[in-house]
Amino acid sequence: MTDKTEKKNIWSALLKYVVPLIISVGLCYLLFTGIDFGEMLAIIREQCDFTFILIGLAVAVLSHVFRACRWGIQLRALGIPTPLHALVYSIFGTYAVNLVFPRLGEVWRTGYIAQRQSAPFTAVFGSMVADRLADTVTVLMLTLVTFLMASREILSFLAENGRSYAAIASLLASPWLWGALVLCVAAVWVFMARKSTNPKVVKVQNAVKELWQGFAVIVKMPGKGRWLLYTFGVWGCYFFQMYICFYAFPFTAQVLEQHGILAVLVTFVLGSISMGVPSNGGIGPWQWAVIFALGIYGVAKAEAGAFANLVLGCNTLLLIALGIITFVGIALDRKRAARTVKA
Repeated sequence: MTDKTEKKNIWSALLKYVVPLIISVGLCYLLFTGIDFGEMLAIIREQCDFTFILIGLAVAVLSHVFRACRWGIQLRALGIPTPLHALVYSIFGTYAVNLVFPRLGEVWRTGYIAQRQSAPFTAVFGSMVADRLADTVTVLMLTLVTFLMASREILSFLAENGRSYAAIASLLASPWLWGALVLCVAAVWVFMARKSTNPKVVKVQNAVKELWQGFAVIVKMPGKGRWLLYTFGVWGCYFFQMYICFYAFPFTAQVLEQHGILAVLVTFVLGSISMGVPSNGGIGPWQWAVIFALGIYGVAKAEAGAFANLVLGCNTLLLIALGIITFVGIALDRKRAARTVKA
């Protein structure tokens, strides 16, 4: 291995693992600055009804099962029929691996299914990309609808926090921002349209085409109706979990009573957007987003912090437990397969 290759691998590892860890630690540090940790724990201990948290966790497990079923439809369309238990293991394992190595969980589940089903890695990877792109489109649609419905509350909150409002308003009004977006779109179009013999350029062009093809296969595959139902199931469960958790504390239950389901939707969408920030399992960005969202509806930082940290903490513990179940299940599955081959 050359020095150049070694340096490239080091930089790649830093970007994949160290940067997300730094972001998580840094945001957690800022998150707890100004919050009385003892007060936050007292709020959780004295005010939380854990029954609703447990119901929310059960709903979260159901969302993972729906996601596994949805991915199974895409794999079958590619000629890779996969048993449900293996698909469920792949989803459980993805989130568990992402807690330690952000974004590596998707690669892990691709490799697991490809190896188990003796399928081409690239084909499975393409279906995984389509799965994630579908989630991105869903988040964008939810964001648009939510901000149209709750723009008054959000702008009012930003107006009360002058610096935040001024910074965002200045950014959105900047011709440089919109000019840069137009230039980026034009650059991508020109890059994809040009014909090149450079192997690196061709590789990037092919990768972009595969991403698009992986998403486009959803339109052509059989079982599109069931795929859409599972998509509604996945995101319905995500939202319902947040809705249920609002009843766990009296201050969030009061927000729900005063402002209705829109307050849950705003909190849910901002939390979903934050998951796009590279971090270990959303730790750091997700709490920030939820605290911001609850602040729009007048919830104090200590109380919002208690809600955000408890919900994410319980979800993290659930993912760890599901990860342990997954890797034990995979080991037993392989032993059964090995005994079958010997017999």
